[in-house]
Amino acid sequence: MHFARIARHAAVLGIQIPDNLAEKVFEALVDLEHPGEPNSSADQAAFLVRAGVRANGEVFVKPAAIRTWPETPLAAISLTAPNWEEPVRGTKHAEWEPYRDARLTAIEHGADIALLFEDGILVDGDRCAPLLLDHDGVAYHPRHSDGALDSVTIEQIGPGLEAAGIPVRPARLTLGMILRASEMVVCGSGMGIRSIGSIDGRTIGKPQGRLFQAASQAWLTRLEVGWITAKDI
Repeated sequence: MHFARIARHAAVLGIQIPDNLAEKVFEALVDLEHPGEPNSSADQAAFLVRAGVRANGEVFVKPAAIRTWPETPLAAISLTAPNWEEPVRGTKHAEWEPYRDARLTAIEHGADIALLFEDGILVDGDRCAPLLLDHDGVAYHPRHSDGALDSVTIEQIGPGLEAAGIPVRPARLTLGMILRASEMVVCGSGMGIRSIGSIDGRTIGKPQGRLFQAASQAWLTRLEVGWITAKDI
């Protein structure tokens, strides 16, 4: 799924990627050293690997240590989303400084993460994709057409949520939808599934409810059986 997204975004950005990209990444993994202590949480991977293709076609692979997240619901703050022009908008373009700045701002204000809004519409998180359970029983995530990144984590847990009776759909996430949501979670390869307790000090639904439980179980299943090796390519 990650390789497929790289291919989609590279095509949008006009970057030529090698046909054997996955093979090159797996070859590079052999020489990587651990970037620190592994994450020991049962619901997170031990490490994160950032793989990509530069504008000149060079393939890069970088290991990263990932933090351990609290089991309690997270506190979020709302910030203005960076406004990227087409075709950069909604792609993994590697200009991550605004997201790092948002993360630092959240920490400075005593929050765990920042949620990024554009004209009152929730677009993204500083390192994660938001997913909310509406009163109609559907789990909604930001639309790619609104500038959101197409989340691999949501793609991975989607079948598990559907099997649990929670349809997953893209939507224009307005403030009204967020305030009336039954609950809200954020998802990401480096953090797994985390429940949102509040945004700007306001409680959002009932944290760690049905959506969180179903998404967490789907994620744990992916951590157990979703890995591939070079032989699978």
